[in-house]
Amino acid sequence: MATTLAANVDLKSAIAEAEARFAEANPISRQAYNAATSVMPGGNTRTVLFYPPFPLAVAKGHGVRVTDADGHDYLDVVGEFTAGLYGHSHPVIMAAIRRALDDGIVLGGHNLVEAKLADAVCARFPSIERVRFTNSGTEANLMALTAARAFTGRDTILAMQGGYHGAVFYFANPASPINAPFPFVFGGYNDAEGCRQLIRQHADRLAAVILEPMFGSAGCIRAEPEFLKMLREETRKVGALLIFDEVMTSRLTPGGLQTDVGVTPDLTSLGKYIGGGLSFGAFGGRTDIMDQFDPRRPDALPHAGTFNNNILTMSAGLAGLTQVYTKEAALALNARGEALRGRLNALAAKHALPVQFTGFGSMLAIHFRAGAVRSFADAQAGRNELKPLLQLDLFQRELYSGRRGMYVLSLPMTEADMDTIVEAFEEFFTARRRLLAA
Repeated sequence: MATTLAANVDLKSAIAEAEARFAEANPISRQAYNAATSVMPGGNTRTVLFYPPFPLAVAKGHGVRVTDADGHDYLDVVGEFTAGLYGHSHPVIMAAIRRALDDGIVLGGHNLVEAKLADAVCARFPSIERVRFTNSGTEANLMALTAARAFTGRDTILAMQGGYHGAVFYFANPASPINAPFPFVFGGYNDAEGCRQLIRQHADRLAAVILEPMFGSAGCIRAEPEFLKMLREETRKVGALLIFDEVMTSRLTPGGLQTDVGVTPDLTSLGKYIGGGLSFGAFGGRTDIMDQFDPRRPDALPHAGTFNNNILTMSAGLAGLTQVYTKEAALALNARGEALRGRLNALAAKHALPVQFTGFGSMLAIHFRAGAVRSFADAQAGRNELKPLLQLDLFQRELYSGRRGMYVLSLPMTEADMDTIVEAFEEFFTARRRLLAA
């Protein structure tokens, strides 16, 4: 399917040409999308997966590759936005699911696997002394924030501008109208002095500060260690809790990104890959906070959820965390990611383009701008209008990628796959240099 990309005089015509090429190559995906619009608003049930002129319909996946409805085969660098750590058919995960299926599903009781997964999670992440499971990262963050509000007796949450903590916690500018109706105040990511003042200003009502130790969907921007240490110090002073959303970033070191910077939060939320590729979320932390949910207590906080401990997720998650994504595997994958990011940045420098890749380990993102990228405002200041063209061109190079310009590695990837990624960006930089340098 790969072809040589054409150069274009202006961005608008380049995108129009790329969309026409895409539509011509994918008639079955277009037909499937048009049919879906009659039963789903916009033919869609996950906003992040939509892009014009219509999204590809993915028919199947195996290993690190996916195949669309028109039969095109792609190297998957979406990585299900970090949930696809194991690829699409890891034999250990598949075997665990099959064993669980053989013993029956929707068991409606405590099972023999959930405590084993909880033990593996607590052993893996030192800040988590007790853990409870949910069905998504969104639920995990909702429960973590609710736990913080109940524990402190306060109501206000400090979040970061541009932060994303799930479907009801999206803090772009402006914030999402469907956000949970908590009282929020917003600080600047990596703005240590500004956030310090906000914590002190709202001390009497501040229940918690929540952030990712590296922005995920907002552009793979790392929090600076000094910034995180300030948040730890100031929240302790005022009696507020520090919550790290490690739904994405927990894969980046064996103990989560928090261990890399040496800052221990009070609560941590998890999700994505820890369920072995199935629906999963979790929140955990200090025993005194988490024991609010102990049902043996007369004043226990309720936390229900039909599928919180579903046997398929528990089994897949346990197999993945204990047999596949060992500490050694985590370190090896993230070292490969660092090497790839270095190669891509060197490529941009070779072409003398105002382009850079940020991130850490197996997560990286592209920014069409020069200068440091430390905050959401910095990311928004880049030429994000180039991202649709990039995605469509990468499809031509048989890379399945998302429109946001975030790329995630998975365990089945080989060095040849890394070369394929670099070669695709080499062609994009070469063919589109005139537009990129404008």
